[in-house]
Amino acid sequence: MKHLINTADFGTDEILALFERAKRFKEGYITPTLEEALIITIFFENSTRTRSSFEVAAKRLGAEVVSLDVAKSSSSKGETLYDTAANLDAMDPAAIIVRHQNAGVPKILSGYVGCPIVNGGDGAHAHPTQALLDLFTIMERFPDPGGKRIAIVGDIKNSRVANSNVELLSRFGLDIILVAPPHFMPRIDAYRKTHYLDEVLDDVDIIMSLRTQTERHTNQIYASLKDYATDFCITAERIGKRDIMLMHPGPVNRNIDIDDAMLADPRCKVLEQVKNGVFVRMAVLEHLIA
Repeated sequence: MKHLINTADFGTDEILALFERAKRFKEGYITPTLEEALIITIFFENSTRTRSSFEVAAKRLGAEVVSLDVAKSSSSKGETLYDTAANLDAMDPAAIIVRHQNAGVPKILSGYVGCPIVNGGDGAHAHPTQALLDLFTIMERFPDPGGKRIAIVGDIKNSRVANSNVELLSRFGLDIILVAPPHFMPRIDAYRKTHYLDEVLDDVDIIMSLRTQTERHTNQIYASLKDYATDFCITAERIGKRDIMLMHPGPVNRNIDIDDAMLADPRCKVLEQVKNGVFVRMAVLEHLIA
């Protein structure tokens, strides 16, 4: 039985096969390969895009979806994660999709169930399906992404999206540049790093902007997010006419992460990422279950 906890759980050829399947789904070739399969989503942390995307993906493949309301579940009454996992597993689901505010929870739960666990995001650790859909979106623009340069900009230290993308994109040959203020920069020595966004704009093919994860900060770092935006917001004025592909995992803090003009610019692929997320997650679920 296979789980998806980290991007490293899928080999390179396996990912390329997933992308071929996702491409077919996007072209409209969809069959109910998961008909009558039961998929449970359990999100201990708020989510709009990821949860909805997984549910739409499952239903398009014909699966039944049960979404556990954590606020009304037994976990809010003191039930342990292990007992929650055991009880969900007793319902004989085909897969369980988990998001949790603490890193490592999906990995732990995978040892207590008899079905695939899909990590929908755990703490600041990993978000594998987001990285997969990001790479899929990049490869629509650059079919052979090896050698392309991507700047990951923002709160990298606290970002599970950044962690998963650094592993996956580097494996596919992309040259990664980390751009962040000192307190948001991780202690990674393998990649080029800078605190100045403007100095890399002429060097990159892609920018991946990240949300400032204020909920994961123990202390307030900036007097206001507007102070942060002065140095790191992706603006139309800053980008100019450069042919740079712009991405963001969402939710976007408008005029903090990316300004209104760039969000409306055709170089911005944020909504395309959301669309592709459904097809990539369809491919992942089908691969793990069928």
